[in-house]
Amino acid sequence: MQLSKLPVGYGVLESRVDSGNIFKHPVKRTRTTLTYLAVVSLGTDEERQAYRRAVNGAHAQVRSTESSPVSYNAFDPRLQLWVAACLYRGLEDTCAAFGEPAGEAELDRRYQEAARLGTTLQVPREAWPADREAFARYWDAEVAAIRLDDTVRRYLHDLIELRYLPRPLAVLGVPLHRFVTTGFLPPRFREEMRLPWSPRSQRRFDRLTGAIRAVVRVLPVPLRQFPFNAYLWDLRRRLRHGLPLV
Repeated sequence: MQLSKLPVGYGVLESRVDSGNIFKHPVKRTRTTLTYLAVVSLGTDEERQAYRRAVNGAHAQVRSTESSPVSYNAFDPRLQLWVAACLYRGLEDTCAAFGEPAGEAELDRRYQEAARLGTTLQVPREAWPADREAFARYWDAEVAAIRLDDTVRRYLHDLIELRYLPRPLAVLGVPLHRFVTTGFLPPRFREEMRLPWSPRSQRRFDRLTGAIRAVVRVLPVPLRQFPFNAYLWDLRRRLRHGLPLV
């Protein structure tokens, strides 16, 4: 969803931060992203500030050049707001699919806490939509405006096809990965990605998420929080030993 806004898409495609390239360093790229979600959700203010400094060091190199098809800068608060909004939407969709039912008060609390997805970097607190209704208006307007080009679409299909993994793993994992990814995407993104979906697909997806939900809800909390608790532990270890965070 994030890369469907072309400045974000080209920021990733053209990034000069080699260590963040998922096709060259898939394990490290995954660790960096999941650690960000872990520290935003479960970390302390001091840990978030430390991770902000580390991410800023990488983001300083992500900016468009004269040859870029679109203009972008990783420090642009508007682009960061979009990325944070996609993360929030993804987290809420996951909670709705696998978590316990939540009341309005709990949804409102989670939404306000989710502001940290953007404010941990350069999004001003006042830029985060004031409440869930305001977020829905922002989201609908932004989603209506997304337009993928062939270059970014090809890159996203490479991600769906797991082309950053060794071929035997990719071949085994692609059918499920493609199905689950497509199932979680809102319809507008499926259209832009040209991913087919049908009522039958939706029924299969609902059965799958229902089965996973039944298992997740009986797991102990540490297992439900995995792998985010593990990545937070790793971040704290890195901080103690002065190791690179990203």
